[in-house]
Amino acid sequence: MALTGRTALLAALGSLPVGILAPSWTGMLAVNAPLSLAILCDYALAAPVRTLRFTRSGDTSVRLGDVAQIELTLTNPSGRPLRAHLRDAWPPSSWAPGTEQSASRHRLRVPAGERRRITTLLTPTRRGDRHSERVTVRSYGPLGLAARQGNHHVPWTVRVLPPFTSRKHLPSRLARLRELDGRTSTLIRGQGTEFDSLRDYVPGDDTRSIDWRATARRTTVAVRTWRPERDRHILVVLDTGRTSAGRVGDVPRLDAAMDAALLLSALASRAGDRVGLLAYDRRVRAQVQGRSAGDILPAMVNVFAPLEPELVETDARGLSAAALQNAPRGSLVVLLTSLDATPIEEGLLPVLPQLTRRHTVLVASVADPHVEQMTIKRGSAEGVYEAAAGTQAQSQRQRTAEQLQRHGVTVVDATPEKLAPALADAYLALKAAGRL
Repeated sequence: MALTGRTALLAALGSLPVGILAPSWTGMLAVNAPLSLAILCDYALAAPVRTLRFTRSGDTSVRLGDVAQIELTLTNPSGRPLRAHLRDAWPPSSWAPGTEQSASRHRLRVPAGERRRITTLLTPTRRGDRHSERVTVRSYGPLGLAARQGNHHVPWTVRVLPPFTSRKHLPSRLARLRELDGRTSTLIRGQGTEFDSLRDYVPGDDTRSIDWRATARRTTVAVRTWRPERDRHILVVLDTGRTSAGRVGDVPRLDAAMDAALLLSALASRAGDRVGLLAYDRRVRAQVQGRSAGDILPAMVNVFAPLEPELVETDARGLSAAALQNAPRGSLVVLLTSLDATPIEEGLLPVLPQLTRRHTVLVASVADPHVEQMTIKRGSAEGVYEAAAGTQAQSQRQRTAEQLQRHGVTVVDATPEKLAPALADAYLALKAAGRL
């Protein structure tokens, strides 16, 4: 049984004249006995909570930042009308800050034998699976003095997917891809590209592209046109070790790396390349292989949703072995990791030759924009020290990048907002150069 504020108010109002005019047990009994009887009657007339039936429907997935709509249908099988306050409980990260009180609580009236549907709007603030906790119902009597209260477990799961904010860069990169692919007037010749078609020679064409056999069969000089090779293999390797847990701005480094991986995968699948994914720290955390161009992006988004950083040092030898096992020879291996000096020098550099001998390797890292802001501070002793620290950090990252480049690795180091388009540009540059 739960008593309401109305009950407390009536008890206080009744006790006041008794305390002033007739302060005795008889006076208190004269006030509280009728009130207690009214409470018991009100409780008895309240609709039972245990017999209520619930069903759920609605969204099962939502992108981070969007709103999920969950429908909860309540059926009142009893012979008494239900006057209730209902709380639909979800984890705290299911709501925008400050909105849980208003979004999770509902008032409703359900006549006997009828049903009502209520809508709960979730605005998740983190990736992952959100499970409904329970539904708490407080059923009031007609006088509003007492209430029955009970909990019901009504399971439902909403998967919060990565937001893929970099998809706004996809149209411009697809236009550049079409240009590379020979679908516009620009035709690019590069080492390792595939023969596309023949056309008439025009002044300015490379004489090495003349097809003399085709020229002998026709009255004009024929020139071969070329397009970037298709059906190449790309393996995106996501480092989920402790360095990926660091926050840059408002998001972890892992989330920024995921966004870059999604843009690259969308672009590569449109280019006709085969894309795979491997998330690794000391063991394989997630893997996507053998998906078609239309299925690769949904599959990656789905496995990214519950993926979280692990506070362990990444096993570079295990990561290299897993990449060699999952990538056919001649693949592009895109490693999304940190450019911190110690993990690179002690972990990645010793095993890097094994990867570069068989594959083209591209290393992408999330840079902290705050470090760049530190380097421009002046005007005070504190600002000068911050500028010196920022400059030193940038120089160290540059030296680490140069070490990787000496091993034939392409390095992309950019802030979270610029990493995804920069990685896509690096991929297009490799295709234009005929390295894929």
